[in-house]
Amino acid sequence: MSRAGAPSPTEKIDGTGLRVVVVAGTWHDVITNGLIAGSERVLTASGATYEIVRVPGSFELAVAAQAAFAGGADAVVALGVIIRGGTPHFEYVSAATTDGLTRVALDAGKPVGFGVLTLDDEQQGLDRAGLEGSKEDKGAEAADAALRTALVVRALRQAQGPRG
Repeated sequence: MSRAGAPSPTEKIDGTGLRVVVVAGTWHDVITNGLIAGSERVLTASGATYEIVRVPGSFELAVAAQAAFAGGADAVVALGVIIRGGTPHFEYVSAATTDGLTRVALDAGKPVGFGVLTLDDEQQGLDRAGLEGSKEDKGAEAADAALRTALVVRALRQAQGPRG
């Protein structure tokens, strides 16, 4: 796991006035619950309003994110766990999930914080889930990215203002 080049945010995020929906799969509960807890820590500290929505798996994250944006969300944090097995299923689900979330973000013009772990084994997920003893907190990172990008998008839209 390389952390080389990873951003190290120094300033506190002010998410006041932002509405964020955390969409999380239900597979691999221990890892997913760790991801959710990490995202909640960041969102709570920012002052953003948020809700947690659970879907059956990672494949379903995109349609739930799309519905969240249709319902007025400023950002979505997508959390899921996909662990490689002995068939090509892993590649199909990973690609469809990534492509779907990218499409939703671009169609909405709003950020999706990507906290979908694609793993070779369960231990890699435990190492990234923000649990006690984890090396990383990908749920917190995804929430941080979603908030920061939502603020950038808001500022860019306000700066454009009316043209005439």
